[in-house]
Parts: sequence; C-alpha cells; structure tokens
Amino acid sequence: MRSSDSDRPRHIATVLFDGFELLDVFGPLEIFGIIPDRFTMSLIGPAAGSVRSAQGPQAIADCSYHDAPPADVVLVPGGIGNRRLLGDKTFLAWLAEWASTAELIASVCTGSVMLACAGLLKGHRATSNKRLFSWAAGHGDDVEWVPAARWVEDRNRWTSSGYAAGMDMALAIIARLHGEPLALQIAHDIELEWQSDSTSDPFAE
Repeated sequence: MRSSDSDRPRHIATVLFDGFELLDVFGPLEIFGIIPDRFTMSLIGPAAGSVRSAQGPQAIADCSYHDAPPADVVLVPGGIGNRRLLGDKTFLAWLAEWASTAELIASVCTGSVMLACAGLLKGHRATSNKRLFSWAAGHGDDVEWVPAARWVEDRNRWTSSGYAAGMDMALAIIARLHGEPLALQIAHDIELEWQSDSTSDPFAE
C-alpha cells in the first residue's frame, strides 16, 4: 500500500480536542505502540500542550493542528467534545486538507461524524457508535452508514463502532498492513479476545 521507503515505520497522528474519549485514543495507540518498528505516534491538538479528555485526565499534544506534519495514518476519536467542532468550518477545512494526503484515515466511535462533516467519507461506507447511530447517520453527504458492523473498511477509510471497537479495528489495520499472524500475536500478548469479524456486531441490536 506504500509507494516508497517501505521499511520506514508509518507515522500515526491522532487528532485530540477538548472532551475526547480516552479509550478511543489510547486503546488503539496501545496496540500500535507494541510494534514501534512498524508505527510511530504523535498527538495533534488545538495547540501544543495539554488537552483535557471527557473523563478529566489530560493528554499532551505534540503540536497544534496547523503545525501538524503530514501523517501516514490519521486517527480521529470520538467524545462529547466533538459536538462543537461539527459546525466549525475552519477546523473542518483544516481536517479535510491535512488528512486527505494520508495513506489511511481512521476513526473510532463518533470520530466518523467528524470525518463525514469534513467531507472525508463522501462516497464511502462507514459506521459509528451504535447508541448514537441515528444521530451519526444524519451527518455527511453521500455516506453509506452501516448500522451493523464492528468496523468498516472502505478503501483507505476505516471507521469503527463505539469505544472498545477501536482496538479491534487497530488489530485489523495491522493485519491488513503486516499480516494476520502479527495481529493475532499482539492480541494474545495483551490478553485481548480480538473480534476479527468486522460484520459481527452484537451491540447493533
């Protein structure tokens, strides 16, 4: 999937905002971080420095949105704080331009709504948090919202269902890029029962 320098670790940049969901961010990053020879990571925030999560603890953004370097993989979490950004045209325009050059664009939970509002899911299939699915599906133009999916892969767009589903998606991304045996080994090492079937979604009911 990469055109050059295939031995270079892919860089994952995660978009933070005030009120982001902790598990949406650090669940997947824990998994990617197990193989630093394959992935490096950074956090992007409104400004460099602390960004408060929905649960209270803060994360430290390495740089601001507008200073963010290009990323191989863009990860957008959900969280109650994203509601104020959905109508922020400046933020959405930045996200659309910055993320569009990434090899993969991924979201967890209602992060898919942010992608949809930025136009990054136009013509794609996507999913979101099932408890908020009706609300999520009301956003974006020409998005095929999938009501029953642990995650959805559509070309280079990956969207997962709520919260912990992001960890299953992270393993699926690793399986796609580096082979299923590695993903299975990571799941074993962290004692996670990986839901590797993206269409199995008991929470959709």
